[in-house]
Amino acid sequence: MINIIIVSEKMAKPKTLGIFESVGLILALILVPVVLTLFFITPQQVIKSQGVKAILPPHLRGAMLSTQSHLDAYAKQIGELQARILRLDAQNQRLSKLAGIKSSAEPINERTSVNETLGQGGPLIKDAPLTEDDLKATIEQMSADLDFRDEYQGKIEAKLLLKSVLSEMLPNSSPVDVAFSSSSYGWRIDPMSGHRAFHEGLDFPAASGTPVYAAADGIVSTAVQTSDYGNLLKIDHGSGLETRYAHNSRLLVKAGERVIKGQKVALIGSTGRSTGPHLHYEIRLNGNPLDPREYLRNHS
Repeated sequence: MINIIIVSEKMAKPKTLGIFESVGLILALILVPVVLTLFFITPQQVIKSQGVKAILPPHLRGAMLSTQSHLDAYAKQIGELQARILRLDAQNQRLSKLAGIKSSAEPINERTSVNETLGQGGPLIKDAPLTEDDLKATIEQMSADLDFRDEYQGKIEAKLLLKSVLSEMLPNSSPVDVAFSSSSYGWRIDPMSGHRAFHEGLDFPAASGTPVYAAADGIVSTAVQTSDYGNLLKIDHGSGLETRYAHNSRLLVKAGERVIKGQKVALIGSTGRSTGPHLHYEIRLNGNPLDPREYLRNHS
């Protein structure tokens, strides 16, 4: 049996603690240092490694981690855009030489390339990390630069094709006797999803039933109905050149038929993924989309 006797000058006589009081006092003396260690020593070490986040409530800590993950995603997107711009710059320089375009005449020089570093300097007064809005603005600017380079590459490709042996096969006549929407090719806000997307053809808005004509001689390779293109017609012009005519209300030719330039091959409609009657027209070379505007302009 354990008894603890407490002696003090202020006490008239010594005080003896019973078994339960003695055990309680011993447990208190053991647990108090442990609790103090957990609350004051361990968090200090965590704070050194995690910063302020270690002492925040869980919900605020989660919000900070979520924000950081967004910033990391934006930074990764910027890196990917930079890599794409650098690749396009290199490709455009090679294509320019093939097309006989002097470097000083390249429209791409109107913008500063991401790999061009202008002279800058000065003392560092205030240093602050980029905010989420800063990163978004950078991504928007780089996306615009990428669009500019894509468009320029399309122009060079058109010049090369017009100079090549394929010039006589090019689909350079308008497939419809109406004006096209000049801004419909390339990056745009998708009219159905509301998101930014690349549009690989030209749109010719016209009334349903308006005739659609073959842009060049060729053989019909596809005449089908799809969920996206609706009633779709593909014409093979040889050497990898192909034209596509989509959203038609009716197809007037079948796969395997030979067609000539200016022949009526379909009627405009609004089938498939469409918001209204129009012709979606594409030119492709080896499966890759070309800007139809370049060929229509050169023909006119």
